[in-house]
Amino acid sequence: MRWELPTQSEVGGTAYDIRTDFRDVLRILCAFEDPDLDEREKALVCLQVLYEDIDNMPPALYAEAIEKAREFIDHGAEGKQGAKTMDWEQDANLLFPAVNAAAGAEVRQMEYLHWWTFLGFFMSIDRKSTYATVLALRSKKAKGKTLEKWEREFWNANTGICKLQKKLSKEEIAERERLNALIGD
Repeated sequence: MRWELPTQSEVGGTAYDIRTDFRDVLRILCAFEDPDLDEREKALVCLQVLYEDIDNMPPALYAEAIEKAREFIDHGAEGKQGAKTMDWEQDANLLFPAVNAAAGAEVRQMEYLHWWTFLGFFMSIDRKSTYATVLALRSKKAKGKTLEKWEREFWNANTGICKLQKKLSKEEIAERERLNALIGD
C-alpha cells in the first residue's frame, strides 16, 4: 500500500520529477479535451506539463511516460469509461464550490495542492451539492433513464449548467460564423 503522495514517476528505470499540483493536471486534462489539438499534440502537452525535466528524457521513453502520466492522473483507478458526464472547464463554476466545501477551504488560493489530495476532495463532494445533482442528472440521461418530475424541472431551468456543451475547434467556429453571416444571424 502506498501512503505517500508521489512527486516522481519512474520511466525506463529512471525517476523523473513530476508536477503534482492540481492546476497542472487540470491543464493536461483540458488539453486532452481541446478539439484543436491532435493526439500527438495532446501527448506533448501532457509530457511538457507533467515532467519537469522532459528535455532529459529519451524520446524512446515518451510512450511509457504517457502511460505513467495516465496512471498518475487516474490515481490508479481502473475500469471502463462510460458516457462523458463532466467537463473540467465547463463545470468549474460548480465544481470548485463543491470541492471547496469538501476541503473546508478555497483550494484555488492554496499555493500548492497535490492532485491526489484534490481528487480526494473531489470524491468527497456532498451528494446534495448542485454539482452532484448536475452530475447525477447527466448520468441518468446518458444511460437513457427517465428523469423524475423535479429532475426535469431542474434540468429545464438550468440547461446552461446541466447540458454538456460540445467543444468546437477553431475551424468549426469559423464555419458556424460564416454560415450565420450568410443567413443574417
